[in-house]
Amino acid sequence: MDPATALRRVAYLLERERADTYKVRAFRRAATTVDATDRARLEQLAASRRLTDLDGVGDTTARVIAEALAGRTPAYLTELESSTWLTELDPDAKRIRSLLKGDCHSHSDWSDGGSPIEEMAAAARDLGYEYVVLTDHSPRLTVAHGLNAERLARQLDVVEEVNGEMGGFRILTGIEVDILEDGSLDQSEELLGRLDLVVASVHSKLSMDAGLMTARMVRAIESPHTDVLGHCTGRKLVGTGRAQSKFDPDEVFGACARTGTAVEINSRPERRDPPQDLLQHALDLGCVVTIDSDSHAPGHFEWLDLGCEQAAAVGLADQPERIMNTRSADALLAWTASHD
Repeated sequence: MDPATALRRVAYLLERERADTYKVRAFRRAATTVDATDRARLEQLAASRRLTDLDGVGDTTARVIAEALAGRTPAYLTELESSTWLTELDPDAKRIRSLLKGDCHSHSDWSDGGSPIEEMAAAARDLGYEYVVLTDHSPRLTVAHGLNAERLARQLDVVEEVNGEMGGFRILTGIEVDILEDGSLDQSEELLGRLDLVVASVHSKLSMDAGLMTARMVRAIESPHTDVLGHCTGRKLVGTGRAQSKFDPDEVFGACARTGTAVEINSRPERRDPPQDLLQHALDLGCVVTIDSDSHAPGHFEWLDLGCEQAAAVGLADQPERIMNTRSADALLAWTASHD
């Protein structure tokens, strides 16, 4: 196995398991160093046990490199590959998973993601998807380095360039736009109108009064630009956790059904949002959904399995037409265009 490939695979699996960012970056940085180093030099350093002389290579990454150079699958990689991070999917969840053609919510290092657009797209492509929607954050979310209008316009040009190198796989343009306190969207109308898909999410004032939150969310849903309502309760299930926001589900999901806005099934392990009772409520009111990873790194795309479990639990295996990302890229774009 090529040492750089082994290092990147380790990084990918660490991302999947929500390892600390510094650990993931260590393996990706070591892979970059290996790419820039002549193989003969690597073998010489491995033979003298001096791989750690290389910039960004520590003891653990050096062992992975040495074992790969010796023609063995690195032990650390074998350990991670055998990790059962998720139990076997049941048949309904497997069926849903097999039908997904893309992911409608992902982030790159343009905002708070950890990898370049090209790496995120390649990871999605390698999992068999036809497309991924790039939805970096909007400017109000400064902690996530959200994109102002100038940076977003520049990103659109970059996506066009990268798409020319993807061999048929498509990166669709998008944004995870903040729903501001008054329900308006945190980006210009002109730019929102240029995007393939818009995910609108609440990231601030999550504990506001239920009536005010309802009005806020409904206004955002009724925007002609909003295609997907992201992680609707804002809950967090790990660490200290975060309680779900309070709103009137009849009003919010009724607005989604009326406007054709999808309710996102957010697959992140710490979110798994919405909870099953609210997801069932949305379906009972006639809503459609997307099942999204909310990926911030290549390894996160596999979290879609968790969303498929949520979808299977409410009977969506028998109603795949209500899952918008079971559609081809062209069919998805026809759906988003119908909101304008």
